Amino acid sequence: MDPALFIADIEARPDRLREAAAVWAAGNPWADVRARRWVFLGMGSSYFAASVAADRLQKRGVVANAVLASSDLLPDVSADDHVIAISASGSSVETLAAVEHFHGRCPITVITNVGTGTLVDLANDIVPMLAGPEAGGVSCRSFTHTQALLLLLEDHLVGGVDASVFGRAADAAADLLDTRDTWLAPVSELLLGPDGTSVVAPVSRLSNARQSALMFREGPRRPAIACETGDWSHIDVYLTKTTDYRMLLLAGSRWEPQLMEWCTQRGSTVVAAGEDVPGATFTLRYRHDADALVRLLAEITIAESVAAAAWVDKSTI
Repeated sequence: MDPALFIADIEARPDRLREAAAVWAAGNPWADVRARRWVFLGMGSSYFAASVAADRLQKRGVVANAVLASSDLLPDVSADDHVIAISASGSSVETLAAVEHFHGRCPITVITNVGTGTLVDLANDIVPMLAGPEAGGVSCRSFTHTQALLLLLEDHLVGGVDASVFGRAADAAADLLDTRDTWLAPVSELLLGPDGTSVVAPVSRLSNARQSALMFREGPRRPAIACETGDWSHIDVYLTKTTDYRMLLLAGSRWEPQLMEWCTQRGSTVVAAGEDVPGATFTLRYRHDADALVRLLAEITIAESVAAAAWVDKSTI
């Protein structure tokens, strides 16, 4: 793992996403796939992305669920179901074990960033992430491309996802990267407190809160946790009373006012991204951030950039 190469991987996100979008525009990779029920499998980032995708499909009447591949409670399936196994590396041992469990019971599609391996060999179909090599050793672009591919699956099944969102998301990520000189230093100072960082988001983008917290843990090895905005008032609010509480708020939930009331009362630090949130210590806006799907695909660039800078600093100590 290398922080400088991680930064290069992040900076390549806009171009890689545009390149992949051009391929997807020529033909939806899910064009011939149907099922009675969808089961998504993955670990870490893959599971984060799958969880939101399953929730989005369920909202639209599609039977879908996301399961940690390591689960000892894997669902029963029939030949009419379809398993989607996600692994950027193609080598997650837990995902491989789950695929072996389901092999022969129903069709299995693997979403991966590589083209070979046992996991690929067991699949009925392969959907490439097209994220390109991640030389820094951190799954960053592959996480974004997984979310994009699952949006394409949603569009195939029930429609309603405008494929032009990928270009707008690339523009948004590019804007965040191009303007780092104006926001990275103050945001880093506000978020990287002595007691760690919390990342909060609505259910529709909880994947990004989880991935953001993972970026703080994986690169600079800093404590970080993720929470859903409404649930925050039930499980995380208590820390605002006893710690130097620092939050990255991925805005857009109707439950933000009660969260902000507690944070304001207790002098907590809140960096709001994507929307003007009354009472926030700092607000970070970027191109096309009024579009919820753009946020889903681009806002992870914020935490990645802060984590990468902190990782570089730590590596020089």
